Amino acid sequence: MDTLSFMAAALSPINLMLAIVGVAAGILIGALPGLSATMAVAVLVPVTFGMPPEAALIMLGAIYTGAIYGGSYAAILVNTPGTPSAIATTFDGFPMAKRGDGDLAVTLSTLSSMIGGLVGAVALLTLAPLLAQIALKFGPVEYFWLAIFGLTLISALSEGSTLKGFIGAGLGLLLSTVGVSVIGADIRYAFGSQFLLGGVETISALIGLYCIPVLIDLVATPSAHLEPPEEGRGIRFGEGLSLMWRGKFNALRSAIIGTAVAILPGAGGSIASLVSYSEARRTSPRSDQFGKGEPDGVIATETANNATVGGGFIPTFVLGIPGTPPDAVILGALLVQGFRTGPEMFTTNVGVTYTFIGGLFIATLLMLPIGLLIGRYAFKSIVSIPKALLVPSIAFMTIIGTYAIRNNPFDVVVMVVLGVVGWVLSRYGVKPSPIVLGLILGPIAEQGFVQGYLMGNASGSVMGAFFGRPLSLAIIALVLLSVLFPLWRAWRTRSPKETANGH
Repeated sequence: MDTLSFMAAALSPINLMLAIVGVAAGILIGALPGLSATMAVAVLVPVTFGMPPEAALIMLGAIYTGAIYGGSYAAILVNTPGTPSAIATTFDGFPMAKRGDGDLAVTLSTLSSMIGGLVGAVALLTLAPLLAQIALKFGPVEYFWLAIFGLTLISALSEGSTLKGFIGAGLGLLLSTVGVSVIGADIRYAFGSQFLLGGVETISALIGLYCIPVLIDLVATPSAHLEPPEEGRGIRFGEGLSLMWRGKFNALRSAIIGTAVAILPGAGGSIASLVSYSEARRTSPRSDQFGKGEPDGVIATETANNATVGGGFIPTFVLGIPGTPPDAVILGALLVQGFRTGPEMFTTNVGVTYTFIGGLFIATLLMLPIGLLIGRYAFKSIVSIPKALLVPSIAFMTIIGTYAIRNNPFDVVVMVVLGVVGWVLSRYGVKPSPIVLGLILGPIAEQGFVQGYLMGNASGSVMGAFFGRPLSLAIIALVLLSVLFPLWRAWRTRSPKETANGH
C-alpha cells in the first residue's frame, strides 16, 4: 500500500502541472533539429534546484519523455530526426508523410510512444533490482560485440545495396576516430586544428547529414515538400488505433527490446530503435514495404525509443550508472539534491523514488492528448508553409542548434561540409543513417575492443577474452544472424525465379 500511496502523490496539483509543462516543453524542444533530449534536460536542470526532490524529478522525467517523442515530428515531417533516437523513424515516417499520411504517422508515433513509455515505466517499477544485476554482467568485450551487432543491422536496414550501407558505416567509423582517442589520448586526424581535437560532434553530424540534403532537395525541386492532407481529415485516431491493434505484437516486442537495451549503460535509444526496426522488418509479412512508408516501421522505432526512458532509469537508480545520456544529467540533478543512488533509492528514499515513477506514468499518459494536439497542427503547418519560408527557417534552426551544442562555430562548418558530402553520397545510394550509426557506435566499439584486448593480453588469452564468455557468444550469434539472414532471404526469393528460368 505504501508504494501506491507514494505513487498517488504524483497526482498532486503542482506535480500534475509540472508534468504537463515538462511534456509540452520536451516535445517542442525535441522537435527542433539539434536540440536533443539531453540538451532539453540539461538546459532546464537549474530551474529544478529550488524544487522539492519529487517535483524536480517529475519535471525532468516529463521533459525527457516529451523530448524523445518530439524527435519523431521532425523525422516524419522534414526527414530530419529531432533526436538521435528518431533516426530509424525517418525510414518509414517520411515516406508516409510524402504520400499524404503524415497525420497518420504522427498519430501512430504518439500511440507507440505512449505504449513504449508505459512498458518502460512498468519495468522500472517491477524489475529494477533484477535487471540491474544482469546489466552488471556486461563487460567491455560485450559492449564491443553489442556495437558490432548495431553496425551489422545495417545489412537489414540499408535501402537498396547492403554494400553501400557498410560503406556508409565505414565512413561513420572513420569520422568517429577524429580527435583524441577514447583510450590512450592519442591525437588522430586533427591535421593541426585545435577544433578537431574534440572530434566530430555527433549531433552536428546528424544535423548536417540529414538536414542539409533535405534543404538542397527542397531548393532544387519545384514540387511541394509534402502532399497536403484531404479536407476535413483530422488526427485519424481511429485509423491509428486499428493499425496499432494489427501491430500489437510488434509494439510489445519493440517495447521489450527498448527496455532491455536501455538497461545496458550507454547503449541508448539509437541502438534500441534500430534493433526493434530490424526485428519488425525481419518478422513482418510486409517486409518488402519497409522503407516505403510501412506503419509497422514507425510503430517499432517509436515504441522502442520511448521504452528506453523507463529502462534507462533502472541502472541509474540501482547502480548509479546512467543508462542513457539524459539519465546522466538527471543523475547529476539527483546528486545536487543530496541523494545517493543505489539500494538507498528503494529503501531510505523510497518515497521520492516511487513518487517519481508515478510521475513518469502520468507524463507518459499525458503524451497522448498533448502529442496529438501539437502533432495535428504541426503537420498542417509544415504542409502549408511556402518553401520560401520553410527553407530559411530550417536552415536557421540547424545553424543555431549546431552552434548551441558546444558554442563552437567550427561545428557549424563541419555540419555544412558533412551535409554537402552526404547529399553527394546520397546521389550514389549511400544513405545518411549508416554514417550516423557508425559515428555513434564507433567510440563504444573502440573502447570495448581496446579494453577487451588489454584484459585478454593480461590474462594470456586475447581470443578467450573475446570468444570465451557466454554473453559474448550470444551476441556474436545475433551478429551472424543479422548478417546471414538478409542474404538467405535474398537467396530464397531469387531461387524460385532462377529455377523457373533454368526450366
